[in-house]
Amino acid sequence: MTDLRKRSLIKAAAASALAGSLLMACGKKEEAAPAPAPAPAAAEAPKPEPIKAAWVYVGPVGNAGWSFAHDLGRKAVEEKFGAEVVTTFVESVPEGADAERVIRDLAQQGNQIIFATSFGFMEPMLKVAADFPNVKFEHATGYKTAPNMRIYDASFYQDTYLAGVIAGTMTKSNTLGYVGSFPIPEVLRNLNAYTLGAQSVNPKITVKTVWVNTWFDPPKETEAAQSLINQGADVLLQNTDSTAVLETAERNGKFAFGWDSDMSAFAPNAHLASAVVYWGPYYIQAIEELKAGTWASKRTVWGVKEGLNDLIKVSDKVPAETVAKLDEIKAGMKAGTFEVFNGPIMDNTGKEVLAAGAVGDQDWRDKVNFFVKGIEGKVPAGN
Repeated sequence: MTDLRKRSLIKAAAASALAGSLLMACGKKEEAAPAPAPAPAAAEAPKPEPIKAAWVYVGPVGNAGWSFAHDLGRKAVEEKFGAEVVTTFVESVPEGADAERVIRDLAQQGNQIIFATSFGFMEPMLKVAADFPNVKFEHATGYKTAPNMRIYDASFYQDTYLAGVIAGTMTKSNTLGYVGSFPIPEVLRNLNAYTLGAQSVNPKITVKTVWVNTWFDPPKETEAAQSLINQGADVLLQNTDSTAVLETAERNGKFAFGWDSDMSAFAPNAHLASAVVYWGPYYIQAIEELKAGTWASKRTVWGVKEGLNDLIKVSDKVPAETVAKLDEIKAGMKAGTFEVFNGPIMDNTGKEVLAAGAVGDQDWRDKVNFFVKGIEGKVPAGN
């Protein structure tokens, strides 16, 4: 075969192959481009760990009184914040070395904020606060602070003034009784306010006192209340935490007041009203400040104006004109126009302790160490 013939056959084969390829390409469906791979889902931000908050109570929670009122405040925190806050409490903690051990243990457990709810917890909390600078410490009723420890308090003296107005109206003997815990300023100003309130409607009032040197001890409180009744007191007020004083008045056919929380159910015949404190609003604010990073060491004292204190469940035995007077005084307290400690005020030795025209401000109230005119006896030594 000649070279020319070979070249002709090769060209013919190449042309045939090319034609076949074009036919196959024309007869095949065009395939869609593959879809891009989906972007990976964004990872959810991890939920913040709940705040751990703890409370230390000087007495049992029970169903009335000081520790019960604070525990209602703790429950208000749980209701407000839900799973954002985990709360715990330790009850019946004695003031002193045991308190330091309990507060330290709560700090070591990772609680970010700890509330100690009795005056005698102040020094133990200060010690623990120095060792845990990243924990926030809050102390009820004290006066000492630290960079990570602050103070909160209620104006119970406003409640006791209102109770005094009722007592001065209801007494038949003109002798009132007062069961005191410790003769410290917060308790003395409550006693003095009670007396001033009673004298505002009945200048003949005198007040007898018995001091039990404890916050919660029902047998001691019962004994003190009975002693006052035996001395002629027919209306009793307490600065202790159980229902014992009120129940003792009930058994003796006398009158008394609930303290710290609504105690009307425990002695329906004796109960004239209950001096209460609502801690929930303060505790909620403290947690909100911790969450927002705005918590700062300071002293907070709230009262009737802020809705922390009140005198509730006034008995229908109290005359309508007295109830109207209470409403008027409360309105003044809320507006900031009514002051309980308004001079001149004399102590029971005749010494002027607040000049005419002067008002007992917070600094003055913090230093109360006397009985006003009308209270029998002397302030116990050691105050």
